[in-house]
Parts: sequence; structure tokens; C-alpha cells
Amino acid sequence: MPQHTILITDSGEGFPCAEDQSVLHGMSRLGRKGIPQGCYGGGCGVCKIQVLSGRYHTRKMSRDQVTAEEEQAGYALACRTFADDDLTLRVVGKLHKALTR
Repeated sequence: MPQHTILITDSGEGFPCAEDQSVLHGMSRLGRKGIPQGCYGGGCGVCKIQVLSGRYHTRKMSRDQVTAEEEQAGYALACRTFADDDLTLRVVGKLHKALTR
């Protein structure tokens, strides 16, 4: 399975992520304590990100957490986001707090 590099602009960190892994799963390899894991089902919203560049696809996410307008602007939940190419992203909310301390 091809791997892509995911760059987090907020922390300057990058990590590899296979196409069949969610971005959140790949992010857990950073070894950072306190990365919120949440439900892994797209319902709780703790892993919200904004993809700034690169191709990706998502699985079903709660509209309470990511509106259609936000999705059009590149917002998604890391647990439901899969890289089709190298990605550059920023982290939002609880995930931002965990990765920028």
C-alpha cells in the first residue's frame, strides 16, 4: 500500500500515512501523549483538521461536527480522512491544543 507524507503546519511535524490508514491513525505514530483519539467514528469532532493541500477522501462524518460549508473549505475529521497524496494540514480545536504545547 502506498504511503504519503502528512505535514502539520502548526507544529512543523510530518509523519508517514498509508492510503488505507486514517490520518488520525498515522498521527498517533508521532508518539505524542495527549493526542485526542475520540470515537474513531466521525461523531465526536475532537480530531478536526483543515487540509490545506493535497488530495484526500473522507468517510461519513457527523454534520454536527463538520458542516457542508466547512467540508468545502477543507475541514474534516482526521479519523475519517484518508490521504490519496501527500497532505499539508492544520489542526483545529482539541487536536490543536495537544499538538502545539
